[in-house]
Order: sequence, then structure tokens, then C-alpha cells
Amino acid sequence: MKDPVQEFNDYRSKMNDVILGKDNLVIKRLFNLDTQTYSEGVLPVKTKELLGLVASMVLRCDDCIKYHLIKCHEQKCSTEEIYETFAVANIVGGTIVIPHTRRAAEFWESLTQN
Repeated sequence: MKDPVQEFNDYRSKMNDVILGKDNLVIKRLFNLDTQTYSEGVLPVKTKELLGLVASMVLRCDDCIKYHLIKCHEQKCSTEEIYETFAVANIVGGTIVIPHTRRAAEFWESLTQN
């Protein structure tokens, strides 16, 4: 069975290379803006990644959820912090977020087992 984290990272990297290789100025600027948004500022990176996780869950974007979970793991977020963030996302987004929480919990388990 393939490692879901590695599979996600490999696909994301491959397709980002394809997209950025087309040399579209607007897309390059959007990617750069995204990078700048999550860099250290008044809010620490860890806080920004947790906020990104909530927004991604409420918007129900599984790829974004995985991305932010990886970043949260890199920022040394605890499982307790992740589940508290899941709780906020479910309160804000409603019960439609529950299936995404299940998949997020499964992905978090994969991250924390490595």
C-alpha cells in the first residue's frame, strides 16, 4: 500500500511543476501570494496554518486540508491542537464538514505514524 502522504506530495509537486512551467504570470503571482500569506508575520506560521486548515475544511477542499495538515505537522502541532481545530471547523461549517473531518483524521494518522 502506498504512503498517502508521499503520494500526495509527489502528485502536488509534479503538477505544480507542470502548472508553473507554463509561465503564466497571473498563476505565478497567485502562487507567490499564497506563499507570502503563510510566511511569518504578526501571526506565527503555526497559527496561520491552523487558520488555513479551518478555512480548507469549511470550504471542503480535501487537497487543501491535506496540505495544511502537512504544514501543521511541520510546525509541530499536537494532535490535541489539530482536533481542536477540527472542532472549530465543524462548528463554523456545520455537519457537512464531518466527512472531511474523517478523511483529515485519517491523513493526520498517516502523518503522525511516520
